[in-house]
Amino acid sequence: MRITHEKLDKLRLTTKDRLAAGKKLRENVPRSSHSRWTSRKNRVDPIELLRQSDSGRLLNLLPIRYARMRESPFSFFRGAAALMAADLASTPVTGIRVQACGDCHVANFGGFGTPERQLIFDINDFDETLPAPWEWDVKRLAASIVLAMRQSSLGERHCSDAARISMESYRKHMREYAEMTALEVWYSHLNAELFVQKAKTLDARKRWQKLEAKATLNTSRREFPKITALQHGRPRIIDRPPLISHSRDIARLGKHVRQMLDRYRVTLPEERRIVLDRYALVDVARKVVGVGSVGTRCAVALLMAGPDDPLLLQFKEARASVLEPYAGKSRYLNQGERVVTGQRMLQSASDVFLGWTGDDQGHDFYIRQLRDMRMKIDVKAISRQDWFEYVKLCGWVLARAHARTGDPACIAGYLGKTEAFDEAIATFAVAYADQTERDHASFLKAIRAGRIRARRHRRLTHRSKHKP
Repeated sequence: MRITHEKLDKLRLTTKDRLAAGKKLRENVPRSSHSRWTSRKNRVDPIELLRQSDSGRLLNLLPIRYARMRESPFSFFRGAAALMAADLASTPVTGIRVQACGDCHVANFGGFGTPERQLIFDINDFDETLPAPWEWDVKRLAASIVLAMRQSSLGERHCSDAARISMESYRKHMREYAEMTALEVWYSHLNAELFVQKAKTLDARKRWQKLEAKATLNTSRREFPKITALQHGRPRIIDRPPLISHSRDIARLGKHVRQMLDRYRVTLPEERRIVLDRYALVDVARKVVGVGSVGTRCAVALLMAGPDDPLLLQFKEARASVLEPYAGKSRYLNQGERVVTGQRMLQSASDVFLGWTGDDQGHDFYIRQLRDMRMKIDVKAISRQDWFEYVKLCGWVLARAHARTGDPACIAGYLGKTEAFDEAIATFAVAYADQTERDHASFLKAIRAGRIRARRHRRLTHRSKHKP
């Protein structure tokens, strides 16, 4: 490891020095400046930007993507990360960079299992991760809180309060991380049990306990009988078109996926390759996921090591980050490696089968287990009181992620001990949520005018014939 003079000078700075350096940044970028949002005259056309992002996607799936974005301003926001990235590029920044999540909205947090089989709470989507200003993640999170709570009709004042509370949590925990050693920051994590501990009512405690108990059962072995059926004596993933479907040329696709798995294998540590090598590919099917990811190449692969020993792996196409035009290109040639590396930097623990690969057509992918101890939190169903506790933890998790890859003391010094920054971001969040509602209205108008096609898929139900 090369030690430069610049790094040596930085090592001589105490925490107090770095806090003071962060505070000095307020002279050029006042904390109040983050409250402002005004739509520029030359602002990019939201519909045109969305259509540009369609390039390279599977055209037959785009109507599903736009149907999901049509549901509400928050759903539109989830699918329009590229639009907010363009907007954030013109907002004030201090110059401190972190490994940014890139799509840090309130529905991209959740619980999942660590290699030690603990259930932890963390950010769970890194498709857009890239080194970038820390303020961009903060502002996207705050705006998403307002939009999600408006969707639940929880009252305008409470929406603003929740955004402010989340930022207060971010600020206070960043100050705590500033006082820790680098290793203490790296080892820190949030157990999902915190939801139960911080629940304000008995009903809320029971709801979180039930959610956590359900998450611990989400494993490949548990999912196996739900998504497969026996055909000609062999397990096969059940088709639920257009969301889950098999290729017509299954033999060619199987060979194609085996080649990708071979490339993926070498990205895993040696001890995990030993486990993977016990499994053989049995089936693969395309799978539509998320909102912003719809139209990208995603699939689920079934591997077996025995009659009752399945491994379900999810393939997700990795494209260039939406932050790239404004934050610079990734250092990684494979976008899947960019996603995986960013995830390992930001998460306190990651899936043991997390790795990357590519195909012969130039598409990059990352691979992970499907729904391994996944605790999915439905933000539409959270009560007002639970919302406040939830967004506090989101702010805490984001502070921990940024502290791992940035300068927590410098950021903490800038944020300070008062509510000045919290109030500024809450004001921005409301203004940007208003902007998103206007953009969503324009989006609906474009659908009615035929500029964009939106089509709901029919929900098909199948009963699994597989008997474990």
